[in-house]
Amino acid sequence: MFTGIITDIGRVISLENRGDLHARIATHYDVDTIEIGASIACDGVCLTAVATGVDSTASPGGWFDVVISGETVSKTNIGRNGWHAGRRINLERALKVGDELGGHIVSGHVDDVAEVISIRPEGESTRIRFRAPKALAGYIAPKGSVALNGTSLTVNEVEGAEFGVNLIPHTQQVTTWGDVREGDVVNLEVDTLARYVARLQDWGG
Repeated sequence: MFTGIITDIGRVISLENRGDLHARIATHYDVDTIEIGASIACDGVCLTAVATGVDSTASPGGWFDVVISGETVSKTNIGRNGWHAGRRINLERALKVGDELGGHIVSGHVDDVAEVISIRPEGESTRIRFRAPKALAGYIAPKGSVALNGTSLTVNEVEGAEFGVNLIPHTQQVTTWGDVREGDVVNLEVDTLARYVARLQDWGG
């Protein structure tokens, strides 16, 4: 489990398709503290570290490897935006018992992607509007939470399948949101509570 509070900006070092997609990701995390099998959210996608190491010629020097299934590639922006060497990605390590829950409960199981349809300044902040898949729009509510590229964000307004969020300067500085452009697609995970409430309503009906 995760909280949607980004703690590092990683960089894709390499990608290799061996049936599944193998990726090496550079990180500022101390890789000696990353156990093999540990879960790390990469742009909101829960992935398993299968190897770690240090490259003294690179900055940052630490790296971890992950294997990404075809199902995950098809459901996320890994395939649709196309991860590539040099791409910056948001990273978050798994929640530990006793950690501060600063965002909301995030599973790292991306539901689909949302399209960025507009970006505009609003005071010191940036307002971004998205278009979600219709099948997920009902799970997104004003003042509710969503995880977008792994970042826990509050929904400001919803109009049909479109919704908006507001990014304060700090969020843009410590994440990759400054890299996002209109037309990009981002990983969307709806609030787990909203999903279960909807399921209970369907069951009751």
